[in-house]
Amino acid sequence: MADTLAPKLALARAVGALSRMRGGGATSAPGKVLMRLAPGAIGALGGRLGRGSVLISATNGKTTTAAMAAAIFKSAGVKLVHNNAGANMAGGIATTLLAAAGPGGKLTGELGLFEVDEMWLAPLASQLHPRAILLANLFRDQLDRYGELETIADQWEQLAKRSNAQLVLNADDPLIADLGREHPGAIYFGVQDDSLALAGIAHAADAKHCRRCGAPYTFDAIYLGHLGHYHCERCGRSRPAPAITAANVKLEGVRSARFRLRTPLGEAEVSLALPGLYNVYNALAAAALASALEVSLEHVVEGLQSTRAAFGRGETVTVSPAGSAGEAARRELHILLVKNPAGANEVLRTLMLEPGEHDLLGVLNDGIADGRDVSWIWDADFELLAGRVREITCSGTRAAELAARLKYAGIAPAHIHVQEDLALALDEAVGNRPVPDTPLYALPTYTAMLALRELLVARGEASSAWV
Repeated sequence: MADTLAPKLALARAVGALSRMRGGGATSAPGKVLMRLAPGAIGALGGRLGRGSVLISATNGKTTTAAMAAAIFKSAGVKLVHNNAGANMAGGIATTLLAAAGPGGKLTGELGLFEVDEMWLAPLASQLHPRAILLANLFRDQLDRYGELETIADQWEQLAKRSNAQLVLNADDPLIADLGREHPGAIYFGVQDDSLALAGIAHAADAKHCRRCGAPYTFDAIYLGHLGHYHCERCGRSRPAPAITAANVKLEGVRSARFRLRTPLGEAEVSLALPGLYNVYNALAAAALASALEVSLEHVVEGLQSTRAAFGRGETVTVSPAGSAGEAARRELHILLVKNPAGANEVLRTLMLEPGEHDLLGVLNDGIADGRDVSWIWDADFELLAGRVREITCSGTRAAELAARLKYAGIAPAHIHVQEDLALALDEAVGNRPVPDTPLYALPTYTAMLALRELLVARGEASSAWV
């Protein structure tokens, strides 16, 4: 197929070059062209990967988990073909494979590492025939696109039944854990630290009932959303025992976290340059995937500790109001992506570990990639911010709705400002600080995060995500 595919690869590359000349990232367009020219291109190119491919999917944390896994494999000397720009549908995967195809059709990498959109997982798995599939979590997200969680869970269950891939699953998520019940070789990961347990299950938690018998789960410990230790008193189904665990977890504000990693190959202390319990879960997922591919504990730890924030996900940049100069005008901006109740709650919990009152920039969009329905903000626990906000600037296409939500959360209206234009909102938020060295925290939804980064790149305050 190499002879017939080669001219189609060349044409698709030309489309990518044209897209970049016009200022685009060219992360999906070339792949879409390639798939029109050669519908079987993903399978054909994926079949040339000497070590096969692995797929990562989840509602929250796909990009960061994939970045952690990439760092681990890099430490182990494995050459990757990786969609590190985050384009995780068919067009993005095809573009990634296209970029890796050299003269004669030989790929520059040996292992495909692909984060995959939840709804695209089954179609792409049928083409790539992965050796391992990592499924990290399922949370309510973009209901207008995905429907209820059960829709995706059912699709993933069918995939698990017909795939020969090694399953790597989150034991703490009941929906994910169920996918491995009939796969004796499934590898599970989870948190083992009751000091992190919440007082009770959040009202916005998603997976509360046993899929076998329908009875409500009894949660013995809740860590994040519906993730925790659980059992069904009616039928006896319970959390599987994980092989890869995190214990002695220490959360250190918006910058870092530490934990004791326990694996069948031994134990080690891990220091992450990433914040929050959600990133501990991401690290566990990456470690479990590496374990499935027989990567040593030494390389796992080295990779995890070398990982830095993926763009917009705990990233820190230094900014100034437009037109300002000098160190006195500069300010640290921490960008913390929020896109659904579970993720927002963890970001808020992490933010509350920082002392004092905070200056915030909240950006709420309702683009297709965000979900047109933004009612989820009423299930996020913004009440945690009450009494802890000095000033918050609300921006984005649904800035007014965000401001109303914050008012009902107990934040005084005098501390809430609405500026729909993102560039103006950024300048107002950056310039409004009480004392030097006070950080600004941005809480954008997905398309808002991309727009914010584009703005920062254009101002020379962040590097391009495509580099």
